[in-house]
Amino acid sequence: MNEYQRRATPLQSLLPLLLLQFVIARAIAAQPETILLWPQGAPGSEGQHSAEIVRINDHGEHIVSNVHFPSVTVYVAAPDHSRRTAVIVVPGGGHHELWMDHEGYSVARYLAAQGITAFVLKYRLAHAAGSTYTVEGNALADLQRAIRLVRSRAQDWQIEPQWVGVMGFSAGGELAALAAMHHDSGSQGSSDPIERWSSKPAFQALLYPAIPEELQLPQGVPPAFLLCGADDQPAISLGLADLYLRLRRAGVPAELHIYAGVGHGFGLRPDNQGAAAAWPQQFVLWLRTLGLTRP
Repeated sequence: MNEYQRRATPLQSLLPLLLLQFVIARAIAAQPETILLWPQGAPGSEGQHSAEIVRINDHGEHIVSNVHFPSVTVYVAAPDHSRRTAVIVVPGGGHHELWMDHEGYSVARYLAAQGITAFVLKYRLAHAAGSTYTVEGNALADLQRAIRLVRSRAQDWQIEPQWVGVMGFSAGGELAALAAMHHDSGSQGSSDPIERWSSKPAFQALLYPAIPEELQLPQGVPPAFLLCGADDQPAISLGLADLYLRLRRAGVPAELHIYAGVGHGFGLRPDNQGAAAAWPQQFVLWLRTLGLTRP
């Protein structure tokens, strides 16, 4: 062994450790960040301090309840996309619970891989046992706050503030529709800089949504991507077709997909089959027609 080899041996012995530390650091950096919408506590949740409850079903999916600290989990798109669109993904669960995987995290990971930064929303549950929350007073406020928050930090995530839309599933679709119909341009005099941003989504994607009764279409409704299964309950499968016609008569750009032989709650799962399994690609192509993504 020459002198150089003798000197190099200690460093060489450290290489596996350095490599392991590098891999761990990369893995930690890759973990999605979760951000509280109101770090000091959400209005209307005063005195609520109990932790979330998470159960796992037979498919290994996470279902969350007892939400008192609404948040978004961030899935940042790859850095090689020059035009940045953002989607706030709103899971369903009947306002009793939140199905976080096939209507949340899995969707966000797919979108991020397509160059679309995604934010999975945890919102307060108005129909949970003993809940003091309401859909329009608290759950909708959580989604509106999420839209404002994302816009306020658009530069951090390299997205365009005007290209922040919403995608909701089932009860989350109800919230997405409400956000598209009820919004404001922000409170410019607010001491909270987040509240100065508009809550109007750039687009709405409603997937087998619970359509609010007496839903009114105000001026300036954002473009809509609508889909459901033909075997879903008539209130959804027929109601969504009716909503599409109302939107088109109002001059709102809209696209509708109703899949034969499909029921409720399919979301994004690896075992989805048939035409309904391709809905994520259809959504990305629809965004492209709006000029919000590039090939």
